[in-house]
Amino acid sequence: MNNNGLMMQYFEWYLPEDHSLWKRVMEEASKLKALGVTSLWVPPAYKGVNGDEDAGYGVYDLYDLGEFDQKGSIPTKYGTKKEYIEMIKAVQKKGIDIYADVGLNRRIGADETELITADEFNAGSRNQMVGDEKVICGWTKSTFPGRKGKYSDFTWNWTHFDGIDWDGRETKDIVSKVTGRTWENVVDAKADEYDYVMGMNLDLENPEVKDELYRWGAWYLKMTGVHGLRLDSVHQTGYFFYRDWIQDMRELSGRELFCVGEYWHWDVERLERYLSNVNYEMSLFDVPLHLHFHDASRAHGEYNMASLLNDTLVSRHPFHAVTFVDNHDTQPGQSLESWVEEWFKPLAYAITLLRKDGYPCVFYGDYYGIGHDQIPAKKALLNKMMKIRKRFAYGEQHDYFDDYNVVGWTREGDEEHKDSGIAVVMSDSTGGSKRMYIGKQFAGMFFKDALGNAKYNIWIDEEGCGEFYVNRETVSIWINEKAKL
Repeated sequence: MNNNGLMMQYFEWYLPEDHSLWKRVMEEASKLKALGVTSLWVPPAYKGVNGDEDAGYGVYDLYDLGEFDQKGSIPTKYGTKKEYIEMIKAVQKKGIDIYADVGLNRRIGADETELITADEFNAGSRNQMVGDEKVICGWTKSTFPGRKGKYSDFTWNWTHFDGIDWDGRETKDIVSKVTGRTWENVVDAKADEYDYVMGMNLDLENPEVKDELYRWGAWYLKMTGVHGLRLDSVHQTGYFFYRDWIQDMRELSGRELFCVGEYWHWDVERLERYLSNVNYEMSLFDVPLHLHFHDASRAHGEYNMASLLNDTLVSRHPFHAVTFVDNHDTQPGQSLESWVEEWFKPLAYAITLLRKDGYPCVFYGDYYGIGHDQIPAKKALLNKMMKIRKRFAYGEQHDYFDDYNVVGWTREGDEEHKDSGIAVVMSDSTGGSKRMYIGKQFAGMFFKDALGNAKYNIWIDEEGCGEFYVNRETVSIWINEKAKL
């Protein structure tokens, strides 16, 4: 039976530093599979600059998956290498793919300093040089003494980077470009969209750098057996690198290797250009859709719900859009904070989970809650929605995004999935009803609100239509009265 795909981001920023995540993934895998989860995006597995206190984005050693005594610990925040590999194999046996989080454009926490001739730039405008060329003392030499050359004897030095964020001579944070290098601007022509992010930024035009990243990629895919990658900050990396690297990694691994990139921008046209430039080798997270959710949730009825899907990636490139409501970067206190308010979460998840287009991703912080910020779990709600997606959200779709506050859609169902077919109606204001066509095959039948928000069942007339209603600031998901969750 061909079921809908569903990704889950299995972490949030403030997970405890108890080395237990890989074990918890194995414990939960069977339950998640039953709910329709087909893939898990897990956090970076390699050693970060802060050892087992690092969330994984302060990349120190890509070859240390929790195996070596480096940066103050052997395990990473999430566990040991042995546990990581065991988790991947165990979860894959249950029919769930693992997507690894990978960041290839920077390094942090080098082992030694070097003197480097560099040019300082304005941190807010990467094309504005500040002062004259000078010699700085940068942490740029990584020898990985704890690993002692196992898996790779490659070491990093200043010639492998084009940007550096610290001058030990003046003991200050800076944005410096190694003299003779150029900022990579093939991602975006806008001045503040050059390739430097933080730490030591890799010079991807350096043949030694490219060769090492290819070697590591081949090693990692063979070592772990993951079936996909989430690529960090692709908007700060020249498109040519990932375009070629992904293709070669697929050939080397012999797997389809699903890849999704993080290009953080509200303008869907920038995302479209990037997809085109990488020859559609990857999907992208639908940032415009997330930001629409955020804006609508803060507007409390003053947002035009009819435009909710306008200028989103899923509306233009549905096969290359990963839709999401929130993630570890948008949660409170993080760098891209744009948290969707709690009252709107059911509406946003209905859109990501129950429509035909896009590859939806459920956020760990929504599912299990975020203790750091006293954000409650929505496990019961999401369990229902995920089950509905798995069992009933199939067939031809009919949209009714034709009102400022009350919008909806229907799915006609198919023969393969018993009792499939749904109607969804939502309101960000006072509520209301909408006459929608769901299919003549349902004529004379009754539909019920699977969420229990609407009290009375709906009768489907001989034309295959029903007057589906919704209460104030909520969503109703209508399924066949005889269907069981």
